[in-house]
Amino acid sequence: MNINTVTVSQLNLYIKTRFEMDENLSKIFVMGEVSNFKRHSPSGHVYFSLKDERSVVRAVMFSQYASRVPFNVCDGMKVVVCGRVSCYEVSGQYQIYVENIQPDGLGSVYMAFEQLKIKLQAEGLFDEALKKPLPQYPKKIGVVTSETGAVIHDIKTVAKKRYPICEIVLYPVEVQGEKAGLKIAEGINYFNKEKDSVDVMIVGRGGGSAEDLWPFNSEEVARAIFSSKIPVISAVGHETDFTICDFVADKRAATPSAAAQIATPDKENLKIIFEKYQKDMQTALEFKIEKLKDVYAQIAEDLKRFSPKRIVEDYKIDLEDALKDLNIAFKLNFGRLNEKHKLLFSKLQLCSPQNVLKKGYSIVLLNDKRIKSVKKLKNNDRVKIVFSDGTAECTLSDIKKL
Repeated sequence: MNINTVTVSQLNLYIKTRFEMDENLSKIFVMGEVSNFKRHSPSGHVYFSLKDERSVVRAVMFSQYASRVPFNVCDGMKVVVCGRVSCYEVSGQYQIYVENIQPDGLGSVYMAFEQLKIKLQAEGLFDEALKKPLPQYPKKIGVVTSETGAVIHDIKTVAKKRYPICEIVLYPVEVQGEKAGLKIAEGINYFNKEKDSVDVMIVGRGGGSAEDLWPFNSEEVARAIFSSKIPVISAVGHETDFTICDFVADKRAATPSAAAQIATPDKENLKIIFEKYQKDMQTALEFKIEKLKDVYAQIAEDLKRFSPKRIVEDYKIDLEDALKDLNIAFKLNFGRLNEKHKLLFSKLQLCSPQNVLKKGYSIVLLNDKRIKSVKKLKNNDRVKIVFSDGTAECTLSDIKKL
């Protein structure tokens, strides 16, 4: 027969692996009495044992979880712890690694709370990325709570003081008892179905015992809040109270009055903001007016420069200048031409037949044609003789040719 030999470390590691593979031990709730409670300093880790009438199991709670416990744990206290079971390899001892601890007074209520919390968290109902932003200036705020408690009165008082133009719309519901969870979910769904609905919702109640607050831990309320298209503010109990409703809601308020503060802007702050906006707008308007004045002045200058009247006036001036230049040029040219004409006229005068005739010469015309040669004449021709001071007609005879 073959015998497999292992080391102690291998054995403990194997046992640890078997523990961690068991899903039933990965998240377990255990009730028992605390004993040998010790808080290690400076790490802050907590070590203790849980026992009942027949057995004892060791437990450890690391500082990251121990720092969140809202009460003092001591020996003899009956508690319910939530955590995982594993083996500490060094000593080979199995123990509970505690993540949460509550007084046993809550018992099954706390266990149910943790189980539902784990379930909904795994489904993503607590995802911060899915939280809806709250409206900055709501016109209507829907409130799902009791119509007789102090909650609605506190919400109305705070909202009226901070933001009086906002309307508060109440959907009255039971906030404790077996049917309260269904009624609260109905109220949330009601506002989501309304056509002219509210801008934000406050869901909550005043303080009370864990049993009193239990309707706000119900699955139907959690799913109604998660499915809501309208942002939801959870305001359940006092500041130290936490419910499933708080984890699913888009915003948690410590108290109903705080919820009203979260949901509404402060009119005094708005007044300061509006005054700043008014001042900024006035400054911007004055700057715009000055800029437009400059633009207007430029346009007026352009219109004046390019207006038809200005263009005609410019052309008129140019035309007058051209006429003056033309007149001057005409006079100059006329003078030159006149002098030239006189010179030519004097030359013509010198060459004029009249001047020749005055020297004693005459012109012979036959049939009004000037005769330059005697060869053109014959006896008995009737000719006209032109002198400088008159004419004479005669008949030719005895023509002699050279």
